[in-house]
Amino acid sequence: MLALDWLSVLVAVLRPDGAVMFANAALEQQLGMSRRTLEGADFSMCFTEPALLQTALAGARSQDFEALRYEAGLKRLHQEPLPVHVNVSPGQGDELVVELWPLEQQARQDREDRLLEQAQAHKELIRNLAHEIKNPLGGIRGAAQLLEMELQNPELTEYTEVIVHEADRLQALVDRLLAPHRHPHQVGDVNIHEVCERVRSLILVEHPQGLRVVRDYDTSIPEFRGDRAQLIQALLNIVQNAAQALAERIAAGDACITLRTRVARQVTFGRQRYRLALELHVIDNGPGVPDAIRDRIFYPLVSGRDGGSGLGLTLAQTFVQRHHGMIECESRPGRTDFRILIPLP
Repeated sequence: MLALDWLSVLVAVLRPDGAVMFANAALEQQLGMSRRTLEGADFSMCFTEPALLQTALAGARSQDFEALRYEAGLKRLHQEPLPVHVNVSPGQGDELVVELWPLEQQARQDREDRLLEQAQAHKELIRNLAHEIKNPLGGIRGAAQLLEMELQNPELTEYTEVIVHEADRLQALVDRLLAPHRHPHQVGDVNIHEVCERVRSLILVEHPQGLRVVRDYDTSIPEFRGDRAQLIQALLNIVQNAAQALAERIAAGDACITLRTRVARQVTFGRQRYRLALELHVIDNGPGVPDAIRDRIFYPLVSGRDGGSGLGLTLAQTFVQRHHGMIECESRPGRTDFRILIPLP
């Protein structure tokens, strides 16, 4: 039965009376209960409507059907019930097998697929667009400098200086767009808490007053192979984005950003199942991501504030994806949570 631990689907093997014989790791994680606690318990009591499962089990015992599928709500510790598809079928001997497919899991998988497809499309678009922009920019800047040398009226040189300045600003923007694709992956051993502490110290230098950065670390997380500089930049971009959203709370003196590290077990993302993964949360108590851009925050040049370049989160997602991970975001007024997932060895 231990082979069931590798499945992303939630599985329980029951006795004829509905008592749990075995629960796989995915079910343990969703219920927030250990396998040992679940063994011998009435599995129907894990649902918001126990009678539905009891009826299904009775039908399976009497062999009225080969398999029965219905929708139900799975209770979770300190969380809202999880909507699931339930499939009840006979197992070996008199055992009964209950398989649960979270409805939100399919929605999340679809969202992850869209993110990966978008990231690849944006990568190609950015590289092509940046190269198309670079050459004309160089010509514009050079022409402005030559024109400035020929001008006799100093007042007119103000116009050429504006051209040179704006060309340089656009060049810097293009360089930022191309940055993730120019530099090779410098792989070494990474301690995620050293990364967090580096970012924490940088953000507190920028905001010495009015902002509290809380550490909530799981110090048992092992080192892993990665590019330390890229991970620092990715996390710094997210934390700076949070700090900018907290401007009013910083002024009021009650802004808070939490850096939380955890180990996720038997987790699926990017259509792959991982035994262990790093979960790094950046949680702030700001106003939340505006509804108008919530589905587009990782798009390049999309920003929720005036004067923002809209590249910080795009670059962060790119750097994390280079570590076979991804970034997700859940946001509501008063709490925004950016969750970084990276596979662990």
